[in-house]
Amino acid sequence: MADKDDGPAIGIDLGTTYSCVGVWHHGRVVIVTNDQGNLTTPSCVAFTDSERLVGDPAKNQVARNTSNTVFDAKRLIGRRFGDESVQADIKLWPFRVISGPGDKPMIVVQYKGKERKFSAEEISSMLLIKMREIAEAYLGTTIKNAVVTIPACSTDSQRQGTRDAGALAGLNIIRIIPEPTAAAMAYGLDKKATSSGEENVLIFDLGGGTFDVSVLTIEEGIFEVKAVAGDTHLGGEDFDNKMVNHYVQQFKRKKKKDISDDPRALRRLRTACERAKRTLSSTAQATIEIDCLYEGIDFYSTITRALFEQLNMALFRKCMEPVEKCLRDARMDKSSIHDVVLVGGSSRIPRVQQLLQDFFNGKELYKSINPDEAVAYGAAVQAAILTGQNYDNENSKIIDLLLLDVTPISLGLETLGGVMSVLVPRNTTIPIKKEMVLNEKQMILSTDSNQTTIHIQVYEGERTRTRDNNLLGRFEFCVPSAPSGVPQLTVTFDLDVNGILVVSAEDKTTGKKKKITVNKRFYITK
Repeated sequence: MADKDDGPAIGIDLGTTYSCVGVWHHGRVVIVTNDQGNLTTPSCVAFTDSERLVGDPAKNQVARNTSNTVFDAKRLIGRRFGDESVQADIKLWPFRVISGPGDKPMIVVQYKGKERKFSAEEISSMLLIKMREIAEAYLGTTIKNAVVTIPACSTDSQRQGTRDAGALAGLNIIRIIPEPTAAAMAYGLDKKATSSGEENVLIFDLGGGTFDVSVLTIEEGIFEVKAVAGDTHLGGEDFDNKMVNHYVQQFKRKKKKDISDDPRALRRLRTACERAKRTLSSTAQATIEIDCLYEGIDFYSTITRALFEQLNMALFRKCMEPVEKCLRDARMDKSSIHDVVLVGGSSRIPRVQQLLQDFFNGKELYKSINPDEAVAYGAAVQAAILTGQNYDNENSKIIDLLLLDVTPISLGLETLGGVMSVLVPRNTTIPIKKEMVLNEKQMILSTDSNQTTIHIQVYEGERTRTRDNNLLGRFEFCVPSAPSGVPQLTVTFDLDVNGILVVSAEDKTTGKKKKITVNKRFYITK
């Protein structure tokens, strides 16, 4: 927790396509406008021969500098170059991504006349610096501390990657909270005046690159997350991709030209498609006009809302699956949900709203909070609580708020036969400490004449076999061979409020201990 004397802490919504920053100021949350007067800042970094651009200036020059303008970096955080989703994304991006040390994706750009390589965490740190500067310009003071949000279904390596990005930006990240949980805090404050008793709330957060669903119970300022579900690779960008692919094929059919190898033409088409998509949320038809799109040929087309829905219907229906899963995990019926709260820019799409409303048997959706700002708003509230910032009497209600979060993915050990033995099931309230005593039949051993080596491997995932889950870390525990031949080993999982896992092992017969903090570089032995 940050000290009160460290100055104000800010709340940052670090989004795939847009980022937003909020501060607690004079007894309320202020979503701070950037130097262009916008409340959200494009999550975009550009490199030129003379400078580095972040936010709006980077996005504004993307068409003439496609290969050196980086966006969607969040989709690379905590992932391996060989991952299926990374390989699919690389085909759509105009900038180069190569495999770095440990199969880590590295972004290659030309900067000041030289070739430079950056990790996704480094790109994200540049965005975090920008968001901090926006808040500092508003408050007129230096900011050291921040609460940063992540998708609810983030893996351990994605959480650690976000923390690393904060460290690179010179920020002390005092808490990492899931985006829908932050949005629930914004909803809770919005409803505080009218609500009484326990409320079950479903947060439907469909953003630019990620999709989350959370079910929470809110009562007297206590926000208890019951279950989370979602897809860390589904959002508005994917809807744009469907439109771009459609028009590339149409251009090929009508003009007999293939623009798929021209990054500049594709970028201009994508920008026009994104604009049309936004227009279609409020009107039934939109036009796409691009002068000299390819080899001097102008492109003009109209798109109806019906065609847009037809292109994306499979993805829209995919959004309903986590809603069902989340309710099932929370052991709740859809009729017991008091409010369905829409968060994220893509939640404005009428067809998505219609599908959601139909799922809840025609229930009115809650649209009173701004879907673009809700996550940063909640993060700013949490930052104010954690740093004990001054509250005026009227708004002292936030000092009573308590957040009880859950772990989105099951955590466990590999036992003999490649079996996943779960210690912390998914949707367990955190922080939590769990112990497991390993018996002879569970241990993975190797023995020589004087000592026994126990191999401890930590995994996350829902499958019964560890080969189908994600390895988080491993360490070896060496003990003298016991008279019976087998030591008594207790393994402890300690999961903190940020979802960071510490694994320790102790041999009860000798008292010997060993501990690791699991992170994305596999492990740091302590």
